[in-house]
Amino acid sequence: MQITLKLYAGLSQYLPEKSKKHSTNLNISPSETVFSILDKFNVPKESAHLVLLNGVYLQPEEREQPKFNEGDTLAVWPPVAGG
Repeated sequence: MQITLKLYAGLSQYLPEKSKKHSTNLNISPSETVFSILDKFNVPKESAHLVLLNGVYLQPEEREQPKFNEGDTLAVWPPVAGG
């Protein structure tokens, strides 16, 4: 199945070179998890702070379970600080 992976802020460095607008399309198996996908791109787990699947926040324990459907969008942000 095909999904879109979006990595924001400093995480965009882990995307393939030809990625556009912080995103890439992926073909994945139904058994994939958030962490298995991020592992393929060498994204450190501790850097996946805010994880959204189709705009819905995934709790850390949900990131280790298969949850994807055709056409989903997985968006990930690192921890950020501001003032």
